[in-house]
Amino acid sequence: MSRLRVFEDARPQQPLLTLHEHAAIARELAQAGVRFERWQAVQPLRSDATQDEVIAAYRADIDRLMAAEGYRAVDVVSLYPEHPDREALRKKFLDEHTHAEDEVRFFVAGSGLFSLHLGTRILEVLCEQGDLIGVPDGTRHWFDMGPAPHFVAIRLFGNPDGWVARFTGDDIAARCPRYEAGQAATA
Repeated sequence: MSRLRVFEDARPQQPLLTLHEHAAIARELAQAGVRFERWQAVQPLRSDATQDEVIAAYRADIDRLMAAEGYRAVDVVSLYPEHPDREALRKKFLDEHTHAEDEVRFFVAGSGLFSLHLGTRILEVLCEQGDLIGVPDGTRHWFDMGPAPHFVAIRLFGNPDGWVARFTGDDIAARCPRYEAGQAATA
């Protein structure tokens, strides 16, 4: 189940607000300029679907977003618990950073935890299968895929070469809750 928790950055262990209902999450995130949508595949997907099959299953939503926001490239990334570089890949995204373009991810399968640092608030968004999140350019954030990552995600880019992270040097991410195994099922 998708979830939004809001924290004060001075007390990142005590949520001020917790939401599970998708429409309520989308409304709260929209106030911060963050896109949060639900997409449905137009055809069933096998667990071993190719990138082209995954994109075809969501083509109408992809095209709508690309036309509306000017994104020029799309790809699919998959990560599973057995991946030999899972620890290094997790660490790569755990520190607070920004991008010069939006970070748009749609979760075809699995889950991941986006944390957005907006002023003195942290918006922690647990994205699950069917969720799309669009983090605006310049937003301070980090992403945690957990110690046993499992997700398939469609990524949209304005820059065909992909995004480049600019790390802020703030240690806030290390002081916040991590996405641990089983969190999605128990949260």
